[in-house]
Amino acid sequence: MANSPRGELPVLTVAQEGRGLRLVFAGNWTTGTLAEKEQELGFSLHRQQPVSEAVLDLLAVGELDTAGAWVLVRTAQRLQEGGARVTIEGADDARQRLLDAVARREPPPPPHRALPFPLGAVAQLGKITLAFAADARALVGFLGLVTLVFLSVILRPARVRFTSLVHHMQKAGVDALPIVGLLAFLIGIVLAYQGADQLTRFGAQIYTVNLLGISVLREMGILITAIIVAGRSGSAFTAQIGTMKVNQEIDALRTIGLDPVEVLVLPRTLALVLVMPLLTFYANIMALIGGGVMVWGLLDISPDAFIRQLQQSVGLNTFLVGMVKAPVFAFVIGLVGCFEGLRTGGNAESVGTQTTRAVVEAIFLVIVMDALFSIFFSFIGV
Repeated sequence: MANSPRGELPVLTVAQEGRGLRLVFAGNWTTGTLAEKEQELGFSLHRQQPVSEAVLDLLAVGELDTAGAWVLVRTAQRLQEGGARVTIEGADDARQRLLDAVARREPPPPPHRALPFPLGAVAQLGKITLAFAADARALVGFLGLVTLVFLSVILRPARVRFTSLVHHMQKAGVDALPIVGLLAFLIGIVLAYQGADQLTRFGAQIYTVNLLGISVLREMGILITAIIVAGRSGSAFTAQIGTMKVNQEIDALRTIGLDPVEVLVLPRTLALVLVMPLLTFYANIMALIGGGVMVWGLLDISPDAFIRQLQQSVGLNTFLVGMVKAPVFAFVIGLVGCFEGLRTGGNAESVGTQTTRAVVEAIFLVIVMDALFSIFFSFIGV
C-alpha cells in the first residue's frame, strides 16, 4: 500500500456506479488535516441520490488515525441509514481493527424499516398529536406569562407604552377599515341573495331580513372580522417580532433590562382587544347595508320596511352575542401572533414558516371558540 506524503490534505472522490456508489478516499486522514473535511463530506453525500450499495475505497489513503477512522465510520453509518449496503476495500488488518474499535464506540444506526399501512398511519397520527400537545402546552404557558405581565402593568399603569399602543391601534384598526368594510358589504349581499332565493319559493321573502340580521349580528360579522384581522394583523405581528428575533433585537432588549413581553406583546395584544369591537360593529353595519341594498333591488323591500323588519326580528341580545366575542377573539389572535413570532428561529425561512403557522392557528382557534360560544349561548337560552 503506497503511503501519501506527510501533510497531504485528505481528498474524497464520489463516483456513481449504476445503482451503487464508490467513495475513493486519498491523502492523510488525521486529526491535523480534518478541520473542515467532515462538512465537505456531508455535503458531497447529501447531493447523491439514495443507493442500494456503497463502496468505501481506502487504497489511496496515506495516514489514518482515530479521527479519520471516526469520519469513515460515520460516513458508513449515514449510508446505511439511507438503506445502502456498505463495503470497505483497501484496508489492511491494522486499519480494519482501528475501524472496528471506533465503530464499537458509536451507537448503531437505527433500523431502516417502514411500518405497514395501518401501523404507519397510527404512528404518524401519534407524532402529530404529540406535536400538537406540545404546541398547546407552550401556548398555555405563554398565556400565563402574558397574564402576569398584564396584571403587573395594571398595578403600574405608567409602564404602558401609549405611543406603541396608539400606533398598533391605528395599524390594526383604522387601516383595516377599507378591507373589512368591503368584504362585509359583499358578504351581506351574498347572504341576502341566497336567503331570498330560498325563501321566495315559500312566499316568505320578507323573512330574508330576519335571516340577514340574525346571521350577521350573531356570527358572520364577528367571524369575517376575526379572519381578516388574523390574516392581516396577526401575521404582521409574527413577521415583525420574528424579524426582530432574527436580527437579535429581542436579545438586545433583554440585555438592556427590558421585558420583550411587556415591550412587544402587550401593546399589540391590547391594541387588538380595543379595536376589534369597533371593527366588528363597523362590519355588522356594512353587511346589513349590503344585504339591504340587495333585498331592495331583488325583492323590492324599501329601506324603511327593511329597518322596521330588522327591529322586529333582532333584539339587543342578538347584537350583544356577536360583540361579546370580539375582545376574546382579538386576544387570541394577538396572543398567537406574538407567540409564533417569539418562536422564530435564526433565519428568514423560519419567519415565513411561523407567519403561516400563526394565521392557521389563529383562525382555527377562533372557529373553535366560536363553536364553544354558540354551545354556551344555546345552553343559557340566549
